[in-house]
Amino acid sequence: MLIEFSNIYKSFGPVEVLHGVSMSVKGGQIMALLGENGAGKSTLMNILGGLLRADSGEIFLDGSPVVMRSPNESIAHGIAFIHQELSPVNDLRVYENMFLGREERKRFGFLDRAKMRQKARELLADLEIEIDEETYMRDLDASHKQIVEITRALLCEARTIIMDEPTTSLAEHEIELLFKLVRKLVAQGVGIIFISHKLNEVKDLCTDYVVLRNGYVVASGKMDEVTTEQLSEHIVGHELAQMSRTAVMHHEDEVLRVEHLSRERQFSDVSFSVKSGEILGVTGLLGDGRSELFRSIFGDTPDYEGQVYLDGQPFHAKSTSQAIRAGIVLVPSNRKENAIIPDLSVLYNGTLATLKRYCRLGLLRRAPQESEFLVHAADFRLKYGKLDDLVTTLSGGNQQKVVLSRWLNTNPRILILDNPTQGVDIGAKQEIYEIIRKVASTGVAVVVLSGEGQEIIRLCERTLVMYHGRIVGELRGDEMTEQAIMKYATGLGA
Repeated sequence: MLIEFSNIYKSFGPVEVLHGVSMSVKGGQIMALLGENGAGKSTLMNILGGLLRADSGEIFLDGSPVVMRSPNESIAHGIAFIHQELSPVNDLRVYENMFLGREERKRFGFLDRAKMRQKARELLADLEIEIDEETYMRDLDASHKQIVEITRALLCEARTIIMDEPTTSLAEHEIELLFKLVRKLVAQGVGIIFISHKLNEVKDLCTDYVVLRNGYVVASGKMDEVTTEQLSEHIVGHELAQMSRTAVMHHEDEVLRVEHLSRERQFSDVSFSVKSGEILGVTGLLGDGRSELFRSIFGDTPDYEGQVYLDGQPFHAKSTSQAIRAGIVLVPSNRKENAIIPDLSVLYNGTLATLKRYCRLGLLRRAPQESEFLVHAADFRLKYGKLDDLVTTLSGGNQQKVVLSRWLNTNPRILILDNPTQGVDIGAKQEIYEIIRKVASTGVAVVVLSGEGQEIIRLCERTLVMYHGRIVGELRGDEMTEQAIMKYATGLGA
C-alpha cells in the first residue's frame, strides 16, 4: 500500500467539500478518481500534494501517518502532481521548466545546464515528442506545455503520480504515447491516481476506480467489473439521457466564406464556408493549424493572405474588437491563460464583453448586468456561491460556463468554440452540447474546433479534417466516424 486516506474532512468556510473520504492506492495500480466538477477530487489531491490541510482525518504513506505541510514535503515523499491548470514559467526554456525546483548542479552550487539539457533531450526523444529543449515556454501551445508538465513529474522518479486531466489538450497519438508510458511506470511499481472526465480513456487505462459525489465516496471497485454507463450513473447520481447524433439540416444563408487563406507555416490555401444555423466541426491532430486559422479570422493574428467574406462582402478583421463588433466571437481553448480574468468576480467575467450595454452617463448599472447574466447562469446550470465571488473559486467546468455565457451575451452571428468542453465533466458536457444546439437553432453559425472524435460526431452536422495546415477531407452525417476522421487526420486520406 503506497497511500491511504482515512476519513478526510475539509471545509472552506461554511461549505463542506469532503465528508469523511477514505480510499487507498497500491503500487502498480492505476486508480481512476472520478466525479463531477466540484465533487472534491482536486481538493483531496491538493491535500495529498501539500497545497491544503485537511480539517480532520489522516494520510498514511507505506503504512505510516504523515502530514503534508507543503508541496516540497509531498515531493520529498515521492509524490508528483500534474495539475489540471498548467503553471509553466513562460519566460524560462523547456529544459529549465522540466528541472524547476530539482536543478542539476555542479560543485559550489552552479547550475549544470549541459546535464539538464542532455537529460531533457533524452526524455523527450524517449517520448517521441518533437520539442526543442531550448525553446521558451511562451512559444509553445497548450498541448506542448502539458507534455512538459508531464515530463517534470517523470524526471523526479516519483513513486506516486497524480494526473489531473492530463490528456485534455493532447492529440490522439500523444495520448497513446502517454498511456504507454503510464503502463511502463506501473509495471515498475509506481502508483497512479488518474483524474479524468473521459470515461472511455478511464476504462482503457485504469485498473480500479473511486467515485466522489458532493464530497462523499459513492462507489469504488475494479474497473473491469463496471461499464461506462454505470460509471456515468455513479458520477451524476442518475441515468444520463442518451444523446443522438445531430441531424444534418438544410441551410440556405451563407454567413462566412473563406477563400485560399494562408499564413506563414501555420495553415495554407484553406477554403470553406459556414451557413446560418449550421454546426461545423473542424478537427485533426496536434499541429493541424485549426486554432491558428480561426484566430486569424477572429482578428488575433490578422496578417494572413487570402480573403474572408461575411454575408458575401469582403471582411478582414484587423483586431478582435473589430471581429466582435461584426458578430464573430471565439471562445479560446486555454481557459486559464486566455479566457478567465482571475482577479474579477463571477459576474464581471460573465459580462465583460458587454459592459457598455449596462452603462448610462458613464455609470455602470448593476441591475441589468445581473439580470442578463442570471439568464445564462440558469441555462448553464452554473454552480456558484455569490455573483461577487472571484471566478477562481469555481471549478474548472463552471469557469468554462462563465466564459461561454460572456460570449453568448454578445448575441453573436458566428460562434467559434475551441475545445468547448475541455476539462468539463460528463453531465456539464451534455448541458453544453444542448446549449450549442439551442444557439444554432436561433440561426447562429457555430464552428466547433475539437480533437475529440466523439464530440465532433455527436455534435456537428459536417466536419472538416485538417492535416499539416490544410483541409484534406470533408465528412457529413454518417460519413463521420472515428476511423474516417483519423484516416484524414493522419494524412492517409489526403
